[in-house]
Amino acid sequence: MIQKIPLRRAALFALTLLFTTHFASACTESTAKMPTITYPETKRVDVAEKHFGQTIADPYRWLENDVRNDKEVAAWVESQNKVTNAYLNTLPGRDIFKDRLKQLYNYERFSIPVKKGGQYFYLYNSGLQNQQVLYVRDSVDGAGRVLIDPNSWAKDGATALAEWSASDDGKRVAYAVQEGGSDWRTIRVLDVNTGKVLNDEIKWARLPSIAWVKDGSGFFYTRFPEPKQGEAFQAGVENQTVYFHAIGTPQAQDRLVYATPDQPTLVHNVDITADGRYVTILSTPVSATNTLTVVDLQSADWKPRKLVDNLDDEWSVVGNVGTKFFLTTSQNAPRLKVVTMNIAAADPVITDVVPEQDSVLGNASLVGGRLLISHRVDVKTEIRRYTLDGKADGVVKLPGIGTAGGFKSEQGNPETFFVFTSYNTPGTIYRYDVASNTARVWAQPKVAIDLNRIAVEQRFYRSKDGTRVPMFIIRRKDVTRPAPTLLYAYGGYGIPMLPAFSPEPLGWVEQGGVYAIANIRGGSEYGKAWHEAGRRQKKQNVFDDFIAAGEYLKAQSITPQNGLAIQGGSNGGLLIGAVVNQRPDLFAAALPQVGVMDMLRFDKFTGGKLWVDEYGSVAREADFRNLFSYSPYHNIQSGKAYPAILATTADTDDRVVPSHTFKYVAALQAADIGDKPHLVRIETRAGHGAGKPTDKIIEETADMWAFAAHWTGLDVGDGK
Repeated sequence: MIQKIPLRRAALFALTLLFTTHFASACTESTAKMPTITYPETKRVDVAEKHFGQTIADPYRWLENDVRNDKEVAAWVESQNKVTNAYLNTLPGRDIFKDRLKQLYNYERFSIPVKKGGQYFYLYNSGLQNQQVLYVRDSVDGAGRVLIDPNSWAKDGATALAEWSASDDGKRVAYAVQEGGSDWRTIRVLDVNTGKVLNDEIKWARLPSIAWVKDGSGFFYTRFPEPKQGEAFQAGVENQTVYFHAIGTPQAQDRLVYATPDQPTLVHNVDITADGRYVTILSTPVSATNTLTVVDLQSADWKPRKLVDNLDDEWSVVGNVGTKFFLTTSQNAPRLKVVTMNIAAADPVITDVVPEQDSVLGNASLVGGRLLISHRVDVKTEIRRYTLDGKADGVVKLPGIGTAGGFKSEQGNPETFFVFTSYNTPGTIYRYDVASNTARVWAQPKVAIDLNRIAVEQRFYRSKDGTRVPMFIIRRKDVTRPAPTLLYAYGGYGIPMLPAFSPEPLGWVEQGGVYAIANIRGGSEYGKAWHEAGRRQKKQNVFDDFIAAGEYLKAQSITPQNGLAIQGGSNGGLLIGAVVNQRPDLFAAALPQVGVMDMLRFDKFTGGKLWVDEYGSVAREADFRNLFSYSPYHNIQSGKAYPAILATTADTDDRVVPSHTFKYVAALQAADIGDKPHLVRIETRAGHGAGKPTDKIIEETADMWAFAAHWTGLDVGDGK
């Protein structure tokens, strides 16, 4: 559901307010009078499906119709938003959160620069720009100039610059345009020197990878087949392929390089080795396993060669020295290791270079004649150096405890860059010299806050089956009594929740609240086994871990008994929906975002078929029984008092289609689950999250925080 992509969001905030404690209402549920809510009437239809002898009613199936084309669904969305906005307008903290979040977001943000043709390309946001801008510098410390500014592309700021790649000579940039949050992209090409956009246009790319050939004459990219007219935003997507586009030619002439029609749900990531000789293709069923294919560009026919043809393990390409490839793999090493494979041999032998260790290998790079390997030790990053024969060669000194990533460069070049961030450390870019093992700051945003006043603590708690689970707790140092708490987690796809700076949690924390992040199973915080323990038939472990986190926060007097709100997005939205059904008594408020709520029909829309490897298939009886047991839409418990719920989605989300949330909320509103509000906030021209304009992020977060604050008893004020 969410591609395994490097750390994408490291945000900063400016905080100038005096820290004081206000707990007058923090220990009891809010009793302030709120207006009576009359939900819009949602019609029920007589629709049911039979699975393995069991008939499952689906009375809100009509809400699966595309809001763009179905007037009845559009009217339902409008009526729901009207009720939700009327309620949110009554919350006293809404404007306070909005104004403060706007201040917190107003800081500089830089991406790690990429050096091509002696120039440095990077993304930059001055603070409140809706979209990040692509810049280039002629020298490492020179002045930047704007190459691509998407902020002028649409009045509402919802057209974004997505994926991009500069050619090796630095003369051109291939970049993807994202409209209204959709996962579909159109790829264009920019001449760096003139600023002219070329006539080249690539359509029907979806979360594409782009890789230039060494001479800049063209690039490889991934795309899907063109969908039927009118079905682009809901129809299932499969059969992704790899093509080569030659600059100056129409897309119809692009060369098909690689396809897997026998495995239509595989997603491909294409890259080129630093020496420009080999195309590498990693193909995955959107899980922590993949195949590995190479194409030798010196060959006349560009025939793909599979080096790894099974989906048993995870593989990634670190780099190459001639025909010797350095790879990371989980093969016989659930915490991963570095190996070599000399592909000159007809049957290459895999040789260990850096064996599996007690910590988890996150990423590895081949830079300046050294291997730089990121290890996660209880979710915290260490960077270790090795010679190419695997001998330890010291460490890269980091500025603190947190997350570091980057370290990409040409193999022979000792210059590289990395970012360091944590929950209370703004994302700072460092230039690192491999030869001298020294780093200096390249870009450090200025923030108007003494971050020493924010405490970040790591705790460990026991889940239902005794598993030890880590959790980070963020609060002001002067908050020593139980305080209203927001608990966040994800728990899926092998995606770890690593420490990263963001203004959103700090907007809650500065008001005297606690923000907690539970590193539950389903991620990869402790390697392959941690992911496997929260996948398919073991998905209940994810829910148990999260419930145990909430119980721990209360037992340790971090959170008052009626002061726990929970939040999660996408697969994390599924998590929130499931645990609310299983333990409605534990939570005061719930914020499920763009969640997968109908586990019996998730594979019917857009990329849903790609999630079967993570969740299981409803076509298999054992999987069906498991999916049905926790599907949020199907397990709402009438007769039990539910927490206040504000679900959020977007009308143009074509990854987790909004009907998941529509049907879930309709079922909530029809059930006998108490008097607390059960509302939905539906954003317009916004997708699953990527490319969402800054102003929309601020408004949505302010609404969620105000809602959670009211129902947890957080006292919100201007002077905190």
